[in-house]
Amino acid sequence: MQRTRVFVFSVIVACFAIPPVSANDHALFDQVLRAHVRDGFVDYPAIQMDERFQAYIDYLETADPDALATRDEQLAFWINAYNALAIKGVLDGLSTGSFVSRVHFFTVDYSLAGRQIDLYDLEHDVIIPFGEPRIHFAIVCASASCPKLISEAYLAATLDQQLERNARAFINNESENRFDKFWKTARVSKIFDWFADDFVAHSTTVQQYMAQYIDDAEIASALRNDEYQIWFLGYDWSVNGVAPQVPAGIAEMTSDTSDRR
Repeated sequence: MQRTRVFVFSVIVACFAIPPVSANDHALFDQVLRAHVRDGFVDYPAIQMDERFQAYIDYLETADPDALATRDEQLAFWINAYNALAIKGVLDGLSTGSFVSRVHFFTVDYSLAGRQIDLYDLEHDVIIPFGEPRIHFAIVCASASCPKLISEAYLAATLDQQLERNARAFINNESENRFDKFWKTARVSKIFDWFADDFVAHSTTVQQYMAQYIDDAEIASALRNDEYQIWFLGYDWSVNGVAPQVPAGIAEMTSDTSDRR
């Protein structure tokens, strides 16, 4: 009888346990994003209570992305890792609201793939060297002016379509990029200033890069000929969703719209 009880209990635990993830399987993160992100708006308190998120963070600590067979598998891994760790930073009480808090947000170390690394180095030393400018519409630093965090994890099989969709959605988002056809002026995201070299490496100019994705044919034609005068919008560093509950004295509540990154 005792053995029967132990067996039944083991079966029940197995049924409800969070399934393990491999370096090729971002199912847990995908489930979290689908449950708690709507049109880029992140429900941080809900993620804070979701055990699947911590399980995914635990997995990232010891994962081996170098063992992945393809470039797309590796790039999907690193994009997911960046977005998950940015969420963790917010849950840990970090903030991008002020310049000082923003420096800390990007330079605090996380355990990732057997090493310590911060978000700044993860972006600049690991992800950008893949030579894929569309990553700038996929990695999300938990701020309102960032590209929208999509409600799904990045996967190798769909990575190109996901990146292409993100680029088109971000560049045509009038809250981020505004084009005046009469005056031929454009007020665009600061992302195109900070990472101009990455975009120019895949096109002659930033304008010509944007032209690939603009839905308005007239604007696209003018951009291909570099006819617009470009101005860069200020960056809104406020949190991209409902802020989590953090202990008093940890959260830094100061906010500004400085465009420094």
